[in-house]
Amino acid sequence: MAPSRITPPPSADGLTAAQVADFEENGYLIIPDALSSSQLSALLAETRTLLSSFDLSSHPLTKFTTDDSNHVGDDYFLTSGDKVRFFFEEDAFSTSGELQKPKEKAINKIGHYLHELSPPFRAVSLSERNSGIARSLGFKKPEVLQSMVICKQPEIGGAVPPHQDSCFLYTNPPSAVGWWYALEDCTISNGCLSFAPGSHRRAPIEKRFVKLDRGGTGFVEVDSAHWPRDFETQEDKSETYETGEVKAGSLVLIHGNVLHKSERNLSPKSRFIYTFHVIEGEETYDGRNWLQPPEQGFSRL
Repeated sequence: MAPSRITPPPSADGLTAAQVADFEENGYLIIPDALSSSQLSALLAETRTLLSSFDLSSHPLTKFTTDDSNHVGDDYFLTSGDKVRFFFEEDAFSTSGELQKPKEKAINKIGHYLHELSPPFRAVSLSERNSGIARSLGFKKPEVLQSMVICKQPEIGGAVPPHQDSCFLYTNPPSAVGWWYALEDCTISNGCLSFAPGSHRRAPIEKRFVKLDRGGTGFVEVDSAHWPRDFETQEDKSETYETGEVKAGSLVLIHGNVLHKSERNLSPKSRFIYTFHVIEGEETYDGRNWLQPPEQGFSRL
């Protein structure tokens, strides 16, 4: 991990000029100690309560996968934008479909409305500090959506192939930025993130994840803007990835065009993180996106 990617915690005023420059150059920014010890404890306690208290007997056993050819698309997933729902790791099940792990050790992620429905997560998400960060990054009308805890469970935590967040939360032109908080130490052994620095200026958004006319979800070609507004791009090249090992409490800001990935977690330690995304409310977010705003609209930051 490159030391230049690690910067001091932000203030309510947002990021420093040096932090913004680092983010604009590399497409991601690691900020250690963004969560206090009390915030971290509250979010972990809430996560464990959610995992232990959800009702398995009424659950449709929806699995989550990032495989392009087999992306989850049932109603439980598609209607989760304003709810707190639970999605299983694929490898938590036997070949005959039986759950092989305790439910607390089988969930891939919890989503996608924690930033409104869970008080501890809401307090961290819709904060003055994060509003300041969004302003530093040029947002005029920042809106929060798709909040989730990703568990990366011990021994079965699935790999996530290289991807760009704006493919999943497409605005025209693209505007998404991810806020990614480490709730536990994230290391190479338990599946930390890896980034292709600067790829946000070389990798256009060429496909987007949508609701399909025939039902379910899938990827389609982007027929409008591939880059953020007024964005300076670079020529494509073969990408090299850098690992982003971080300590619990760190915040990673992730540009919607930057290529990033994570490997399987075959270790005995989980890799709990909390993430949400911010889009520019002045750009067009259309009805084809898999996640649709609740009746009151997306949350203002």
